[in-house]
Amino acid sequence: MIASLPMYTPPLAVGANAALWAAIRDTMRTDGRDAPEDLSPVPSDLMAHWRDPALVFSQTCGLPFRAMLKNDVALIGTPDYQVAGCPPGYYRSLVIARGDDPRDTIAAFQPARFAYNDPMSQSGWGALAMEIPDVLHGPRLCTGSHRASILAVQQGVADFAAIDAVTWRHLQNAGEAAGLTVIHATQPTPGLPYITAKSARADALFEAVSRAIAALAPAIREAHQLKGLIALPPSAYDFPLPPSPEAIGR
Repeated sequence: MIASLPMYTPPLAVGANAALWAAIRDTMRTDGRDAPEDLSPVPSDLMAHWRDPALVFSQTCGLPFRAMLKNDVALIGTPDYQVAGCPPGYYRSLVIARGDDPRDTIAAFQPARFAYNDPMSQSGWGALAMEIPDVLHGPRLCTGSHRASILAVQQGVADFAAIDAVTWRHLQNAGEAAGLTVIHATQPTPGLPYITAKSARADALFEAVSRAIAALAPAIREAHQLKGLIALPPSAYDFPLPPSPEAIGR
Protein backbone atom coordinates (compact mmCIF):
# COMPACT_ATOMS: atom_id res chain seq x y z
CA MET A 1 0.00 0.00 0.00
CA ILE A 2 1.22 3.49 -0.82
CA ALA A 3 0.03 7.02 -0.08
CA SER A 4 1.48 10.40 -0.97
CA LEU A 5 0.88 14.15 -0.89
CA PRO A 6 3.18 15.42 -3.65
CA MET A 7 1.41 18.64 -4.64
CA TYR A 8 1.48 21.06 -1.70
CA THR A 9 3.94 21.31 1.20
CA PRO A 10 3.14 24.24 3.52
CA PRO A 11 6.55 25.91 4.03
CA LEU A 12 5.79 27.33 7.48
CA ALA A 13 4.50 24.11 9.04
CA VAL A 14 7.03 21.29 9.20
CA GLY A 15 5.18 17.99 9.35
CA ALA A 16 1.86 19.40 8.09
CA ASN A 17 1.57 16.77 5.34
CA ALA A 18 2.38 13.97 7.78
CA ALA A 19 -0.27 15.31 10.17
CA LEU A 20 -2.89 15.47 7.41
CA TRP A 21 -2.09 11.93 6.34
CA ALA A 22 -2.17 10.67 9.94
CA ALA A 23 -5.70 12.05 10.31
CA ILE A 24 -6.83 10.40 7.06
CA ARG A 25 -5.04 7.12 7.86
CA ASP A 26 -6.55 6.86 11.33
CA THR A 27 -10.05 7.62 10.04
CA MET A 28 -9.67 4.97 7.35
CA ARG A 29 -8.54 2.44 9.95
CA THR A 30 -11.45 3.33 12.20
CA ASP A 31 -13.69 2.48 9.24
CA GLY A 32 -11.97 -0.90 8.92
CA ARG A 33 -9.91 -0.01 5.89
CA ASP A 34 -6.19 -0.71 5.51
CA ALA A 35 -3.87 2.27 5.16
CA PRO A 36 -0.08 2.62 5.17
CA GLU A 37 1.50 4.04 8.30
CA ASP A 38 3.44 6.80 6.56
CA LEU A 39 3.46 8.76 3.34
CA SER A 40 5.75 7.48 0.60
CA PRO A 41 8.58 9.76 -0.56
CA VAL A 42 7.64 11.72 -3.66
CA PRO A 43 8.84 9.54 -6.57
CA SER A 44 10.60 10.76 -9.69
CA ASP A 45 8.00 9.05 -11.90
CA LEU A 46 4.71 10.42 -10.62
CA MET A 47 2.65 8.94 -13.45
CA ALA A 48 3.74 5.41 -12.58
CA HIS A 49 3.16 6.16 -8.90
CA TRP A 50 -0.37 7.43 -9.49
CA ARG A 51 -1.20 4.42 -11.68
CA ASP A 52 0.15 1.91 -9.16
CA PRO A 53 -2.67 -0.51 -8.18
CA ALA A 54 -1.34 -0.32 -4.60
CA LEU A 55 -2.19 3.43 -4.41
CA VAL A 56 -4.43 4.12 -1.44
CA PHE A 57 -4.38 7.91 -1.53
CA SER A 58 -2.66 10.73 -3.39
CA GLN A 59 -3.20 14.13 -4.95
CA THR A 60 -2.57 15.00 -8.57
CA CYS A 61 -2.81 18.12 -10.71
CA GLY A 62 -5.95 18.63 -12.77
CA LEU A 63 -4.13 18.61 -16.12
CA PRO A 64 -2.50 15.15 -15.82
CA PHE A 65 -5.74 13.87 -14.30
CA ARG A 66 -7.81 14.83 -17.32
CA ALA A 67 -5.08 14.22 -19.91
CA MET A 68 -3.73 10.84 -18.76
CA LEU A 69 -5.11 9.50 -15.49
CA LYS A 70 -8.90 9.71 -15.46
CA ASN A 71 -9.37 6.22 -16.90
CA ASP A 72 -6.70 4.66 -14.68
CA VAL A 73 -7.58 5.97 -11.21
CA ALA A 74 -10.65 6.74 -9.12
CA LEU A 75 -11.50 10.30 -8.07
CA ILE A 76 -12.06 10.59 -4.33
CA GLY A 77 -12.92 14.28 -4.24
CA THR A 78 -11.45 17.75 -4.58
CA PRO A 79 -10.10 19.64 -1.57
CA ASP A 80 -11.39 23.16 -1.06
CA TYR A 81 -8.66 25.70 -0.32
CA GLN A 82 -11.00 28.74 -0.21
CA VAL A 83 -9.30 30.45 -3.15
CA ALA A 84 -10.56 34.00 -3.59
CA GLY A 85 -12.91 34.44 -6.54
CA CYS A 86 -13.39 30.69 -7.01
CA PRO A 87 -16.28 28.33 -6.20
CA PRO A 88 -15.62 25.65 -3.53
CA GLY A 89 -13.15 23.08 -4.84
CA TYR A 90 -11.89 25.37 -7.60
CA TYR A 91 -8.67 27.35 -7.93
CA ARG A 92 -6.90 29.55 -10.46
CA SER A 93 -3.50 30.75 -11.60
CA LEU A 94 -2.09 34.11 -10.59
CA VAL A 95 0.21 35.68 -13.14
CA ILE A 96 3.01 37.48 -11.35
CA ALA A 97 5.69 39.99 -12.35
CA ARG A 98 8.21 42.21 -10.58
CA GLY A 99 6.60 45.11 -8.77
CA ASP A 100 8.94 47.62 -10.42
CA ASP A 101 8.09 46.43 -13.95
CA PRO A 102 6.22 49.30 -15.68
CA ARG A 103 3.99 46.82 -17.56
CA ASP A 104 0.80 46.44 -15.55
CA THR A 105 -1.44 44.37 -17.83
CA ILE A 106 -1.02 40.82 -19.09
CA ALA A 107 -1.24 42.03 -22.72
CA ALA A 108 1.80 44.23 -22.19
CA PHE A 109 3.95 41.14 -21.55
CA GLN A 110 3.68 39.89 -25.13
CA PRO A 111 6.30 38.59 -25.97
CA ALA A 112 8.21 38.80 -22.67
CA ARG A 113 10.19 36.01 -20.97
CA PHE A 114 7.84 33.50 -19.31
CA ALA A 115 8.70 31.00 -16.56
CA TYR A 116 6.55 27.92 -15.96
CA ASN A 117 7.01 24.97 -13.64
CA ASP A 118 6.01 22.09 -15.94
CA PRO A 119 4.17 21.67 -19.26
CA MET A 120 1.76 19.25 -17.52
CA SER A 121 0.84 21.81 -14.85
CA GLN A 122 -2.66 23.26 -15.12
CA SER A 123 -1.76 26.30 -13.04
CA GLY A 124 1.79 26.87 -14.26
CA TRP A 125 1.15 26.34 -17.95
CA GLY A 126 -2.31 25.10 -18.94
CA ALA A 127 -4.56 27.88 -17.65
CA LEU A 128 -2.69 30.71 -19.36
CA ALA A 129 -2.01 28.66 -22.49
CA MET A 130 -5.78 28.15 -22.87
CA GLU A 131 -6.82 31.72 -22.09
CA ILE A 132 -4.13 33.94 -23.62
CA PRO A 133 -1.73 31.81 -25.69
CA ASP A 134 -0.46 34.86 -27.61
CA VAL A 135 1.34 36.14 -24.51
CA LEU A 136 3.46 32.98 -24.45
CA HIS A 137 5.18 33.50 -27.81
CA GLY A 138 8.35 34.93 -26.28
CA PRO A 139 11.29 33.12 -24.64
CA ARG A 140 10.21 30.47 -22.14
CA LEU A 141 11.93 28.83 -19.20
CA CYS A 142 10.76 25.53 -17.68
CA THR A 143 11.82 25.79 -14.03
CA GLY A 144 10.60 22.55 -12.42
CA SER A 145 8.60 24.19 -9.60
CA HIS A 146 6.44 27.20 -8.78
CA ARG A 147 9.02 28.31 -6.22
CA ALA A 148 11.72 28.25 -8.90
CA SER A 149 9.48 30.22 -11.29
CA ILE A 150 8.98 32.89 -8.62
CA LEU A 151 12.74 33.04 -8.05
CA ALA A 152 13.36 33.35 -11.80
CA VAL A 153 11.10 36.41 -11.95
CA GLN A 154 12.62 37.94 -8.80
CA GLN A 155 16.12 37.52 -10.24
CA GLY A 156 15.21 38.89 -13.66
CA VAL A 157 15.80 35.61 -15.48
CA ALA A 158 12.12 35.73 -16.50
CA ASP A 159 9.65 38.61 -16.69
CA PHE A 160 6.46 36.86 -15.62
CA ALA A 161 5.11 33.49 -14.48
CA ALA A 162 1.83 31.73 -13.74
CA ILE A 163 1.60 30.41 -10.19
CA ASP A 164 -0.96 28.17 -8.47
CA ALA A 165 -3.03 30.49 -6.24
CA VAL A 166 -2.69 28.12 -3.26
CA THR A 167 1.09 27.90 -3.66
CA TRP A 168 1.29 31.67 -4.08
CA ARG A 169 -0.50 32.14 -0.76
CA HIS A 170 1.86 29.67 0.93
CA LEU A 171 4.96 31.42 -0.42
CA GLN A 172 3.62 34.89 0.34
CA ASN A 173 3.04 33.84 3.93
CA ALA A 174 6.61 32.49 4.04
CA GLY A 175 8.04 35.78 2.79
CA GLU A 176 9.20 34.28 -0.51
CA ALA A 177 7.21 36.55 -2.83
CA ALA A 178 8.95 39.84 -2.01
CA GLY A 179 9.07 42.41 -4.79
CA LEU A 180 6.40 40.70 -6.89
CA THR A 181 2.88 41.70 -7.88
CA VAL A 182 -0.12 39.93 -9.41
CA ILE A 183 -1.00 41.26 -12.87
CA HIS A 184 -3.70 38.76 -13.89
CA ALA A 185 -5.89 35.99 -12.49
CA THR A 186 -7.07 33.19 -14.78
CA GLN A 187 -10.58 31.79 -14.82
CA PRO A 188 -11.33 29.24 -12.05
CA THR A 189 -10.89 25.56 -12.86
CA PRO A 190 -11.43 22.44 -10.70
CA GLY A 191 -8.71 22.07 -8.09
CA LEU A 192 -6.11 19.38 -7.56
CA PRO A 193 -8.04 16.14 -6.94
CA TYR A 194 -7.45 13.42 -4.38
CA ILE A 195 -7.23 10.06 -6.13
CA THR A 196 -6.97 6.36 -5.36
CA ALA A 197 -6.51 3.13 -7.31
CA LYS A 198 -9.19 2.32 -9.86
CA SER A 199 -10.34 -0.70 -7.86
CA ALA A 200 -10.83 1.20 -4.58
CA ARG A 201 -14.10 2.35 -3.01
CA ALA A 202 -13.74 6.06 -3.74
CA ASP A 203 -17.14 6.87 -2.22
CA ALA A 204 -16.13 5.38 1.14
CA LEU A 205 -12.82 7.21 0.99
CA PHE A 206 -14.63 10.49 0.33
CA GLU A 207 -16.53 10.07 3.59
CA ALA A 208 -13.39 9.13 5.53
CA VAL A 209 -11.31 11.99 4.14
CA SER A 210 -14.12 14.49 4.74
CA ARG A 211 -14.35 13.45 8.40
CA ALA A 212 -10.56 13.55 8.78
CA ILE A 213 -10.35 17.10 7.43
CA ALA A 214 -13.19 18.23 9.68
CA ALA A 215 -11.39 16.77 12.72
CA LEU A 216 -7.98 18.30 11.95
CA ALA A 217 -6.36 20.49 14.57
CA PRO A 218 -7.04 24.13 13.59
CA ALA A 219 -3.32 24.84 13.16
CA ILE A 220 -2.93 22.00 10.66
CA ARG A 221 -6.06 22.98 8.73
CA GLU A 222 -4.81 26.57 8.61
CA ALA A 223 -1.35 25.47 7.48
CA HIS A 224 -2.94 23.68 4.53
CA GLN A 225 -5.52 26.47 3.96
CA LEU A 226 -7.95 23.56 3.80
CA LYS A 227 -11.67 24.00 4.38
CA GLY A 228 -13.13 20.66 3.32
CA LEU A 229 -13.64 18.13 0.53
CA ILE A 230 -15.93 18.74 -2.43
CA ALA A 231 -17.64 15.98 -4.42
CA LEU A 232 -16.86 17.26 -7.91
CA PRO A 233 -17.68 14.60 -10.52
CA PRO A 234 -14.98 13.42 -12.93
CA SER A 235 -16.91 15.24 -15.69
CA ALA A 236 -15.97 18.56 -14.03
CA TYR A 237 -12.47 17.96 -15.39
CA ASP A 238 -13.69 17.32 -18.93
CA PHE A 239 -12.60 20.47 -20.72
CA PRO A 240 -10.11 20.99 -23.57
CA LEU A 241 -6.43 20.32 -23.12
CA PRO A 242 -4.08 23.29 -23.55
CA PRO A 243 -1.57 23.48 -26.38
CA SER A 244 1.88 22.22 -25.47
CA PRO A 245 4.82 24.62 -25.31
CA GLU A 246 6.02 23.16 -28.61
CA ALA A 247 2.66 23.98 -30.24
CA ILE A 248 2.88 27.68 -29.38
CA GLY A 249 5.25 29.52 -31.68
CA ARG A 250 7.95 31.82 -30.40
